[in-house]
Amino acid sequence: MADLSKWATSDVLEPIRRFLEGDMTMSAVRVEQFLDGDTLVVRAELPGIDPDTDVDLSVTDGQLHIKAKREEKAEHKSKTGYRSEFRYGSVTRSFALPPGVSEEDITASYNDGVLEVRAPVRSTSPDTSAKRIRIDRG
Repeated sequence: MADLSKWATSDVLEPIRRFLEGDMTMSAVRVEQFLDGDTLVVRAELPGIDPDTDVDLSVTDGQLHIKAKREEKAEHKSKTGYRSEFRYGSVTRSFALPPGVSEEDITASYNDGVLEVRAPVRSTSPDTSAKRIRIDRG
């Protein structure tokens, strides 16, 4: 069993603090999705990441896919010892895009730990013209 007497109180309590703050992994990312006029908006909380290297945003078969990863390393040196810690996690979320979204018009921005994706929805009028269906006889 580890001798905790050499660790500072803050070192022992650090994992508990992260757990209580919900910072153990990125497995659960908070997301909101809503319509802003004619634009679908998806916001995802992704703090502590570099959007250039840690986020993959794509559209496939009418689905918006967000993949994010985070790696974090920390070293603590004191007179009584040395402790190294690393955390990593990833998350993947997918959202169905409404009819009328053009993949070319989708934009994304990252500010203050929030990824925001905006997808303009072109209004498509439903086809109300009747189409006659031929009946074959056996």
